[in-house]
Amino acid sequence: MTAIRSIAFNIYFFGELAMCMVVMFFCLPLPRCCMEYVIRTWAKTACWGMRVIAGIDYEVRGIENIPDEPTIFASKHQSMWETVSFWWFFKAPVYVMKKELRSIPFWGWYARKCQQVFVDRSGGASALKKMVRDSLESLNSGRHLIIFPEGSRAPAGEKLHYHPGIAALYSRLSRRVVPVALNSGVFWGRREFLKRPGKVIVEFLPPIEVGLTRKEFAPELERRIETATDRLVAEARESLQTR
Repeated sequence: MTAIRSIAFNIYFFGELAMCMVVMFFCLPLPRCCMEYVIRTWAKTACWGMRVIAGIDYEVRGIENIPDEPTIFASKHQSMWETVSFWWFFKAPVYVMKKELRSIPFWGWYARKCQQVFVDRSGGASALKKMVRDSLESLNSGRHLIIFPEGSRAPAGEKLHYHPGIAALYSRLSRRVVPVALNSGVFWGRREFLKRPGKVIVEFLPPIEVGLTRKEFAPELERRIETATDRLVAEARESLQTR
């Protein structure tokens, strides 16, 4: 049954994505808000498909930790789930993403239209400065900033190297950072065809306030994200075993 639901969901998800890409092409000459509306509508219907077709529901914890003002969110990254769902949770968020994604036909055009922040990981100090400058511009325009410190999706239960970009944003922008933990990889794994029914939990943790040094901030952020993520992954795996 899981395989059948996964096939049905993949057909729905990628078919809907293809239609969305076509609509977004015609939004290129229009104001940015038109493109963002299409993406957010797609994210909403994708979340519906996850729940109804694949059986993947979600729960949000720590809503009280989401500030009203534009904020930096540093999230664990395990799945396509959060990439899609955060577009639904937040209005017109800005993602910090690797420069290579900008070269993908069509998708790169749309990301630039939505003024996402690109970073050249091999660019050294100058690339970090540009990322900080672009991120500040996004925050000043009233948009939340989302960054995945590991840079790539990590399998559930594993941890990748945390890149220095988030520490640079914290120290140079003097903005508090909200760590985000989740267990999405248990149900929608990296490059996995099967989607396991269950409940994804995303938890917004208390913000790390301004005032730490970069050397203090980096391990504290990693500790908070990984500790909470390990707890959520264990909770998800236990729920699968008790069915």
